[in-house]
Amino acid sequence: MTSRQKPKVSVIMGVYNCEDTLAESIESILSQTYKNWELIICDDASSDRTYEIARQYADHYSDKIRLIRNKKNKRLAASLNHCLQYAGGKYIARQDGDDISLQRRFEKQVAFLETQSHYQVVGSGMIAFDENGVRGVRMMPPSPAPRIMAKGTPFCHATIMMRAEAYQALKGYRVGRRTRRMEDIDLWLRFFEAGYRGYNLQEALYKVREDESAFKRRKLSYSIDNAFIVYDACRRLKLPLSDYAYILKPIIRGLMPPFIMNKYHKKRLMNEGGGVVKHE
Repeated sequence: MTSRQKPKVSVIMGVYNCEDTLAESIESILSQTYKNWELIICDDASSDRTYEIARQYADHYSDKIRLIRNKKNKRLAASLNHCLQYAGGKYIARQDGDDISLQRRFEKQVAFLETQSHYQVVGSGMIAFDENGVRGVRMMPPSPAPRIMAKGTPFCHATIMMRAEAYQALKGYRVGRRTRRMEDIDLWLRFFEAGYRGYNLQEALYKVREDESAFKRRKLSYSIDNAFIVYDACRRLKLPLSDYAYILKPIIRGLMPPFIMNKYHKKRLMNEGGGVVKHE
């Protein structure tokens, strides 16, 4: 079967001020073993050289990469919705401009969705790394149930590949103050509410850049937004009353100093992945 006969994957990428990492991220898509893909990049009014770097790739790979731009900074949800307007693939994959997809990611995710029609999305585990190397491996439950929404996220957002018709039915991402950093949690709430099901491949096919500065950017106001979404999830998904206690979890997390959160996540990664990177 040629790449033209295989279903097209539309990769949506919202980028903002990631000039130091964007080239490596795009190269990881160019290196995929699965070849029938298109990459749609939306620059969210970057103030550094992000747009120029993306422009060079879009010009060189004009048949594969489309570059669009927001006139003003609108945040990730609006940028991804902008990308979705141009997506023509059967499947929609996510990637961030500072992360890396391992070479067989698309191949394995497409193969899963082609044979498992009762699932609307497939994610994977991911390798967390920083300037010092690999921090650990984060694995998600294979087939998360709605109740997971009280405790955390069911899928690592940037690792997912979703059926285009599911994205369309959900009307993409909701743009608003409450979802400004929680667009993925809100998406999964509506996903489960629609009766959809998803699966996480039990191997790491994605590398996420995660250093201490990431925790410094997490404001208490975002944690409060997260708490409201957890409350919505408990109410709208009709979760047990005992799960309402988890509304406090993001608040407590938001009050923690960044260095403590950094140490906590390092220890958690070691416990979850055993410090061992699962290769393709």
